[in-house]
Amino acid sequence: MHSHHHPCGCGRACHTPSAAKPLCAVPAASSSGFTIRAASPVQPDCGGGCCAADASPDSGGGDDDEGDRRGAWRFSWRVSGMDCPSCARTVETAVSQLPQVLHARVIFASEKLQVDASADVAAAVEQAVTRAGFSLVSDAAPAAPPSRWRENRTLLLLAFLMLVSVILSQFMPRWGDGLFIATTLIGLWPVARSAWQRARSGSPFTIEMLMSVAAAGALLIGAHAEAAMVLLLFLLGERLEAFAAARARSGVTQLMALRPESATRIAGDKRESVALAALRPGDLIEVAAGGRLPVDGRLLNDEASFDESALTGESLPVTREKGEALLAGAASVDRLVRIEVTSKPGESAIDRILTLIEEADSHRAPVERFIDRFSRLYTPLIMLLAALVMVAPPLLGFGGWLPWIYKGLTLLLIGCPCALVIATPAAITSGLAAAARQGALIKGGAALERLSQVRAVAFDKTGTLTQGKPQVTAVLCFATASQDELLALAAAVEQGSTHPLATAIVAAASARQLPLPAATHQLTLAGSGIAARIAGAQVELLSPGRAGALSAAQRAQIAQQEEQGQTLVAILRDGEPIGALALRDNLRADARDALAALKKMGIESLMLTGDNPRAAAAIARELDIEFRAGLLPADKVEAVRALGQQRPLAMVGDGINDAPAMKAATIGIAMGSGSDIALESADAALTRDALPLLPSLVALARRTRATLRQNIAIALGLKALFLVTTLLGLTGLWLAVVADSGATALVTANALRLLRARRA
Repeated sequence: MHSHHHPCGCGRACHTPSAAKPLCAVPAASSSGFTIRAASPVQPDCGGGCCAADASPDSGGGDDDEGDRRGAWRFSWRVSGMDCPSCARTVETAVSQLPQVLHARVIFASEKLQVDASADVAAAVEQAVTRAGFSLVSDAAPAAPPSRWRENRTLLLLAFLMLVSVILSQFMPRWGDGLFIATTLIGLWPVARSAWQRARSGSPFTIEMLMSVAAAGALLIGAHAEAAMVLLLFLLGERLEAFAAARARSGVTQLMALRPESATRIAGDKRESVALAALRPGDLIEVAAGGRLPVDGRLLNDEASFDESALTGESLPVTREKGEALLAGAASVDRLVRIEVTSKPGESAIDRILTLIEEADSHRAPVERFIDRFSRLYTPLIMLLAALVMVAPPLLGFGGWLPWIYKGLTLLLIGCPCALVIATPAAITSGLAAAARQGALIKGGAALERLSQVRAVAFDKTGTLTQGKPQVTAVLCFATASQDELLALAAAVEQGSTHPLATAIVAAASARQLPLPAATHQLTLAGSGIAARIAGAQVELLSPGRAGALSAAQRAQIAQQEEQGQTLVAILRDGEPIGALALRDNLRADARDALAALKKMGIESLMLTGDNPRAAAAIARELDIEFRAGLLPADKVEAVRALGQQRPLAMVGDGINDAPAMKAATIGIAMGSGSDIALESADAALTRDALPLLPSLVALARRTRATLRQNIAIALGLKALFLVTTLLGLTGLWLAVVADSGATALVTANALRLLRARRA
């Protein structure tokens, strides 16, 4: 195998566009299972803390990220009991304070705690998390369904006591008031305990602390009924928030459910059920009809149909032939299939998607990072403002103490940051999950925000706007050699290359069943073509622009073919032109519709290609777009940078040569059949080769940005409204809790609307 800069001048590095490629090149975190008491750390061979484990996923570029610090020990658990991102921050703070912990990270979307440490800290981490008021379960253990009674018993008890208190106060006011006090104390106990636990763990300014202060204050000033109502509404809001968080995480949960817990491995005549962690590349497994593939693999049957909708968004079953690559999570539709495993444990398609979703927190949108920083200062400021409201007006002679203390306590409840904290991650997570359902992976909130700002899209030609499967359409003879001789010579020189044009030339010779002469001393001619020795003669395949020996008549003949949208390759023997091959790469069937949809959205399209200007012009005319041709990879980067300075620009490509341009663009988007490097460099990847996904993704990104802004407006707007009404004495404690819980429910429900986004 060899690679070269093809004679067409397109600069495309060799890859096989039809071969299925990994969805992304992000390394998955280690998924080896373990229990809390005996965690499975990643230890270096040297036996101490001298080495760094390499299992930590890239932390990305969030400006508030602590960096990609890795220790010799790596742990992972699931955290139960988290209702919002502030809970995740509490757990992170508690674990980060342990002396031997180098880095602690909680991924709210998958409820995962990852810890890098310089020693075995499993027991200490468990104790720290428990002290903070949460619990850990093994990362490998299946999630047990929660007990509805255990989750809701305090809320149900409080609701019953509240009802009895209201009824009793109608007939026996003193006893009713006493029961309100008892109800408040019963409801206050778990909330205050949680506030104390989190304060001891390094998070004093929490929603539980605000509620505890407000309820205790209301009790002290004699507002017993309102104190009880505040706690009842708070607990009800917490349950609703937990339900909403579970719904928001449902996309991740469904992805996890696509992986079977075991696989049937075949060794000779034996069949055994093994855990996924035991599978290695090269193993042979069997999947029954209707079953899902546990890992990525290669089909060994002659033919089989697979339902890949869970990963690609394609609703119809796809027929795969022997040797084709298959993705984990695909379901065999019609028969028992045998698969050769190609992915390592923790590195299947589903693992990579989950890793991307988990890492989205490290690639946050700028507005998301701002809200996160703001919320850390917001709660202490609200507590300070509430204290000033309680103290300043009475001292200045603007009323009695009790009314202002009551207003200050109400302000504490209005200032609860829940709705504000969950406003951005709820929208971003829903947007990323909706994109995955449509058949695209977007690497974090920052990429999603950049995609929403795109006003122009630059496309590579071969394999992106075209099918990437060119065919020989004509053989031009300039000397005495026949068409078959020319084709055989060209195929001999190109044999072994995986470049699309080389593959097409060899396939054309094979279709004519031509015997190929022996070629030796194959040599890549950088930027111009390829050469080899055949029967003692030097045979070169060059782009017409690099072949200086062509006569005027020969160039006219080549130009006539190029004007029809064909790519020409000149064939020279010992420096003399003896012929040329014309190849045509047909447009994708959906290219026109995709570009028309982008145009309706106000997004201009242009084509950047290394192909010759005449062939590029023919394709551009069919699509009615601008183009730049004859570009080397460095030229593409320069063009993308220049265009990107004028307006936000997306670069869409599939080849290795497109990777630098993708990095230079506002956002890079890789086609699903593209090279590994293109997929790694891109900020987003299409898991199926469907260009109409692009306008759908941009529309989704714009809806996500709008939803995010709506959520922030709802959260801050309601608080501002109730702040004014509180200071005017129009709202009380229980309405403040209703406002906070209502805002949280509204922003979550608004974000979940994104999950109903239409597929392409």
